Amino acid sequence: MLAGVGAATAHATDGRDCPPDQDGSDGPDGRDPDRDRDRDPDRDRDHGRGQGRGQGGRELLRPVPTAASDWSKVATVLGRQGSLLGENIYRTGYPRHDLKVVSHGVKVSAGLALGSHVAFARYSDGSSLVMGDLTVTETEMQHAIDALHAHDIMVTAVHKHLLSHTPDIWWLHVHGHGHDAVALARGMRAAFDRTGTPPGKKPGTPPRIDLDTKAMDTALGAKGSNAQGIYKSVFRRRETITDGGLLLPSGTGATTAFNFQALGGGRAAVNGDFALIADEVHQAMRLLRRGGIDLVELHNHGLADEPRLFFLHLWAVGDGVRLAKALRRAVDVTNVVPVRELDPEE
Repeated sequence: MLAGVGAATAHATDGRDCPPDQDGSDGPDGRDPDRDRDRDPDRDRDHGRGQGRGQGGRELLRPVPTAASDWSKVATVLGRQGSLLGENIYRTGYPRHDLKVVSHGVKVSAGLALGSHVAFARYSDGSSLVMGDLTVTETEMQHAIDALHAHDIMVTAVHKHLLSHTPDIWWLHVHGHGHDAVALARGMRAAFDRTGTPPGKKPGTPPRIDLDTKAMDTALGAKGSNAQGIYKSVFRRRETITDGGLLLPSGTGATTAFNFQALGGGRAAVNGDFALIADEVHQAMRLLRRGGIDLVELHNHGLADEPRLFFLHLWAVGDGVRLAKALRRAVDVTNVVPVRELDPEE
């Protein structure tokens, strides 16, 4: 969701840099010799475009264009303004600036791994979908889940974005669908009110990022964005993604995203996740580990998505350009394209 996040070396689990030689570049041209051999030749096709039916042969409900003003009552209930991404997604961010989290010696910023968000979309039958990701402490978690359940909003995943860290933080993925968007917003607000999430604030001018972002863009094959001092690179699945009888707006619940937090001297901490279909999981994990990237969690975000998506969360510390190159090798075995429109909130 428009987002928010292993030890191939002896140093990976203590937060120190992964060795520069362990990048998976076995071929003379710096490419992984197994990548093209193992890649499905059909993967570059835009699978599923135009499909009109979901599970059980039901006609799919399709998202319709909206304006930011269409969500004014939702914004009032949520207590902060969101932003329209594309023509279908209304997204509101909830950075957890109140949390002081340390992982392997890195002071984790809200933009790196501590951002909650909710995304709304409207459908052709007048119904609305809400999906999101809540960042909660362990003491907040059960209270937030109870509030969501009380408003008939499903919790579809409970998991981690970080390895060893203090205090303990968890992430909740949510899914709600109904004909009253304001009621869905009330459910989300009730859950946030069970947490210490601070009030929203207007984003200021993003600080300069002490990373070679141009070289990182070249390495990743995608133009990133300065989101309040965190460098973000986002990719979306090419396929049409459905959930039950709903066709999900492009980029909703199906993105691969990397967040880079500068640590000085060109070094960065990277946190994020890959959105993968089953056939991509093993190859992507193998390439990440060979590139010195730590693996955090492999799980599902949805309950009824098609194709079935698996999300692989990761962590690494090292030279920003080298990390981008290691990530690119895994990106290249997945069916994604870069996303250029990013939410400036966080």
